Amino acid sequence: MPLLLSFVAILCLILLIIWCKLDTFISFVVVSVGLGLACGLDMHRISDAISKGIGNIMGSLVIILGFGAMLGRMIADSGAAQQITQSLVRLSGIRRIQWAMALSGFLVGLPMFYSAGFMVLIPLVYAVGAATELPLLYLGIPVLAALSVAHGFLPPHPSPTAVAQQLHANIGRTLLYGIIVAIPTIILAGIVFGRTMRKYKSQPNTSLLKVRLMEPHQLPGLGLSLTVALMPLILLSATAVLGLIPGAGALKKGIDLIGDPSMDMLLSVLIGIWLLGLRRGKTMREVMRSLEDAFKGVAPVMLIIAGAGAFMQVMSEGGVNVYIANSLAHTSVSPLLLGWSVAALIRICTGSSTVAALTTVGILLPLLQHSAIRPELLVLAIGAGSMTFSHVNDGGFWLFKEYFNLTIRQTFATWTVMETMVSVAGLLMVLLLNQIVH
Repeated sequence: MPLLLSFVAILCLILLIIWCKLDTFISFVVVSVGLGLACGLDMHRISDAISKGIGNIMGSLVIILGFGAMLGRMIADSGAAQQITQSLVRLSGIRRIQWAMALSGFLVGLPMFYSAGFMVLIPLVYAVGAATELPLLYLGIPVLAALSVAHGFLPPHPSPTAVAQQLHANIGRTLLYGIIVAIPTIILAGIVFGRTMRKYKSQPNTSLLKVRLMEPHQLPGLGLSLTVALMPLILLSATAVLGLIPGAGALKKGIDLIGDPSMDMLLSVLIGIWLLGLRRGKTMREVMRSLEDAFKGVAPVMLIIAGAGAFMQVMSEGGVNVYIANSLAHTSVSPLLLGWSVAALIRICTGSSTVAALTTVGILLPLLQHSAIRPELLVLAIGAGSMTFSHVNDGGFWLFKEYFNLTIRQTFATWTVMETMVSVAGLLMVLLLNQIVH
């Protein structure tokens, strides 16, 4: 019976989001109430579970996601993303231009959420295409594959960060393993697949282009741009290395402070405010206004995560996920494959990678928490599954179609195939890494 209830709840969630066009957060809460009643919980207990679930999942995520959005906005507004891309293209030359575009997408994608990274990098793809006379998709696929990989696999992006928190995975280790998985995945889905894109002679849809490129003299230096963009990675890596060195108690406390993901993001934002804002002549009021807008932009994603937290807690209170975990406890299927498969199925149905990843955790949490597999690898497997087969119910599908001026059939043959390659290659790399890491 609990298995049937969970299936009906997820089906209702899909119908409310896709067919009724109801807001995702509201859909999660409605389904959570319905599932709680079906499980025999009274309204007081359901209300407490919803409040507890939202509080548990959003407690530390608000800081990480909020500061992540702020850092990304500073990198975009200051021209740092433009400087990184143009410098890499200039240094690479025509022969290696795809590598430069992929690296640009990855470096910009680390601190920036997918939609923000897309809007910042698309004008640069247009500009490089006009300058080199190369097909837009030949240049764009490596960029967007890298952005997708960062979005699905790497903290501080919403989905992997939230999943890591639920599975008690180490954020720094998740980031490290994610980069190991990301590199071959981007090469395959971005560069190798991108080389087949020369046959698509799409023209840029300039009517949609709202972002104007800055003049060279307005841009921050390449070293400065890279330093701020990579600051979260630099701090996490530095603390991981310093943590291996025996030291005094005070030093250890300092390392633990900087190595905490929330403090890591706070320091990165403060450094960005100084290096990309105040030091370059902006007033504190101007910088703060930009950061406030960035936080508003990430609010819808936070609401989706909050709704998923409520759903997970109601499942837990009703004993649904424990029943499912016990039912699957003796299955021979690897938890990595199971997490990937469930996330992939929900992604195909709902179109949202964030909903797919967090709903998967809610269903399989007791099973995954007691798995012998490293939780960081489980985060990456679920992230890979949540990226598969993007199609007409995904906003990213239409964004790609319109900006690259493609037909629906062409979008399936390019965007959908690329996203599926990211998903499958990511899973294969996680399975390989699982054989090495114990």
